[in-house]
Amino acid sequence: MSESAPATVLRARNVYKSYDGVAALRGVSFDLRVGEVHAVIGENGAGKSTLIKIITGAVQADSGEIELDGKPITNNSPAYSKSIGIAAIYQQPALFPELTVAENISIGFEGTGAFRKIDWKGRRARATELLARVGSKINPDTEVRQLSMPEQQLVEIARALGANARVLIMDEPTASLAEEETQNLYKVIAKLRDSGVGIIYISHRLEELSILADRVTVLRDGSYVSTQPMAGVDRQELIRLMVGRELSAVFPKVQVEQGPVVFELRRTSCRANGVKDVSLSVRAGEIVGFAGLVGAGRSELARTVFGLDSADAGEIRLRDKVVVINDPAEAIGLGIAYLPEDRRRHGVVLQMPIDANVTLASLKKLVNGLSFDLKKERKIATDYVRRFSIKTPAIFAPVTTLSGGNQQKVALSRWLETKPSVLILDEPTQGIDVGAKAEIHSLMGELAAQGTAILMISSELPEILGMSDRIVVMRHGTIARILTREEATQHLIMSIALGHEQLAA
Repeated sequence: MSESAPATVLRARNVYKSYDGVAALRGVSFDLRVGEVHAVIGENGAGKSTLIKIITGAVQADSGEIELDGKPITNNSPAYSKSIGIAAIYQQPALFPELTVAENISIGFEGTGAFRKIDWKGRRARATELLARVGSKINPDTEVRQLSMPEQQLVEIARALGANARVLIMDEPTASLAEEETQNLYKVIAKLRDSGVGIIYISHRLEELSILADRVTVLRDGSYVSTQPMAGVDRQELIRLMVGRELSAVFPKVQVEQGPVVFELRRTSCRANGVKDVSLSVRAGEIVGFAGLVGAGRSELARTVFGLDSADAGEIRLRDKVVVINDPAEAIGLGIAYLPEDRRRHGVVLQMPIDANVTLASLKKLVNGLSFDLKKERKIATDYVRRFSIKTPAIFAPVTTLSGGNQQKVALSRWLETKPSVLILDEPTQGIDVGAKAEIHSLMGELAAQGTAILMISSELPEILGMSDRIVVMRHGTIARILTREEATQHLIMSIALGHEQLAA
């Protein structure tokens, strides 16, 4: 006699949702079992975020039902969903940076009241116990602003456990983590599953689903496509289900003829951010990938080159001339563009329309005396929307209405309009779907063919290996080793990043 399937803890039935007449969900159904990791995948705009917002009460469905333990959830709201055991953890942790770890964790389950006496000792003890359950030894008295991204994620998970969450939604939890932190998170997720927590896992990293997920549900264009056991489906099949076609070239690397050295660092350092003694040259048409663990100094080096943190030793050279870059305006004037890692905070201005975002770094060409050429701005934005197939009803739409992949295309458009000779891309495809990744990778190839020197920072080793002509591995704020495309492997890169290079030899 076979064992019966685990009980269903959460179910969505025939959910519809539209925004201004545009369908975001078209009759989607979904179920989550007790002690299961159920992956939900799809391209940006497939409906994943809308489904999660409805489950957590942030958005109300136009029709359909959400059930917990077989009972319909009515009048849902974020506070109510938390009270019945539904918690969500997003890419950017929703913690209070000025409060301690213990205070942030207690917010999830302590009562309120003007005259309630706080049991500080009990609060710390409870936080320590919850953190131990997720394998963390973080000091509960530490302010959250002092924690790394993976540490903040563990605090959020601990807070959810303290609130007795039975359904945990994880939205791109490994998007900004390096390999070691990712492996630690996998272990935490396995513990949660074994304890009976049902986990909805959203990720664009298809390679990790075979490690984590029990089942996978695919959405496309707001519609349900398929639910399958993870053990019975491979990555190529998932890609076909997501995009509705075969996608054989996620990393369409094209070899181009490289030109002279465009950009060079000679023993460059910045004491303010920990960059130390970096020497490197990049040729026209070359894509140089930067690998390393979180905190290795990759983003800090980008900030130094772009003038956000000024170099205080060594040289920066452009076309064999020494330049001094004290601020981003000087960098832009010299032909350097920088797409930062956190696009929602630094890459785009979410409330501004697309056309204003696209021209934000090149406003000088639109100003003539006291007049501003709105017609030219609209034409520039329209050209980029067409060139990059940005999905939007109009160039006047706020960027916040776009999917993550389309936001990234807007951010890229802004910097390409400055006509850079050196383009720094920090996590250019983080948190975007496989189709948008392929488009951005293809664009990188086009820019390289046009002679742009590209510095690409990425925590995804397949992206580093697939797109780079050379690979710079950083550790402790400096270059540990530079690898050719031919000699680089995932194992070698990680060994160098961890300081175990001799073990990989």
